[in-house]
Amino acid sequence: MPKFSIIMPCFNAVNTVDATIAAVVAQTRWEWELICVDDGSSDGTVQRLQSWAMADARIQLIRQDNAGPSVARNRGVEAARGTILCFCDADDLWVETKLSILDKAFSDSRIDGVYGQIAFFQRFGDIDTTSTVGKSELSIPELMGENPVCTMSNIAVRRAVFERCGGFAEGLVHNEDLEWLIRIVGMGATIQPIDRLLVWYRTSTGGLSADLRRMAHSRDLALTTAARFGFTPNAAQEAVYLRYLARRALRLDQGRGVARGLALQGLLKSPRGFLFPLRRGAATAIAAFAAPLLPAPVQRKIFSK
Repeated sequence: MPKFSIIMPCFNAVNTVDATIAAVVAQTRWEWELICVDDGSSDGTVQRLQSWAMADARIQLIRQDNAGPSVARNRGVEAARGTILCFCDADDLWVETKLSILDKAFSDSRIDGVYGQIAFFQRFGDIDTTSTVGKSELSIPELMGENPVCTMSNIAVRRAVFERCGGFAEGLVHNEDLEWLIRIVGMGATIQPIDRLLVWYRTSTGGLSADLRRMAHSRDLALTTAARFGFTPNAAQEAVYLRYLARRALRLDQGRGVARGLALQGLLKSPRGFLFPLRRGAATAIAAFAAPLLPAPVQRKIFSK
């Protein structure tokens, strides 16, 4: 019986999935299973997954018609046998000691889930920016600003907690992780940060501006979940969220006017909320308003921490 069940939704990931699975196989802990749920890929992903499953008995392939990542993750959990559920997207990379670090963290029975630091990259080995983690357990007010977990590849929870709190909202494509995290924290789960690099997150140059409306709508649904637990975002938290979007726009070089507009909205919402801490807020404001004058590599370096 594996201790760790790793759930990996896959959709048209033929260019990245080999590296992602190789990083799992390279883990220093071996008692894991990897459940790859192909979500109706049409690009050769299935053939790559079949090759991995044939080569390693710990790897399982499940196929479904395209239904989105939430459905794929829920289906993967249904097939899982481990007591600890980990999630990994098919274009991210784990550090080889991740499961060893998680094993130590979960030895504390008071902890229901953990997440760590992530490094954003476009070419492996070249870090564009790294995330920061707090010192205390995850809270709903924190999640209503800038989600410190950042990606589903960075979260692991006890299976019993997942079953008690329920799976992912299957109608959401954006912010499904945020809604789920708010829900499990609201139901009493203790999610603890680890100040260690656990995940390399591959940034995408997909159109942020085209997704903003959908992201805003799905965040509204996540905030509806927060309201059920008695939390509504204040102006400072709204400003932090707008800062997150501005930083994302800068990181992905998605139209420099987009970042500038988001920064302006955030500053109008709450100047202090947007600007502090200065190493994030002030740096983001400078990069957003100076972006037309700066080469893309320089603007990414401005908010590298």
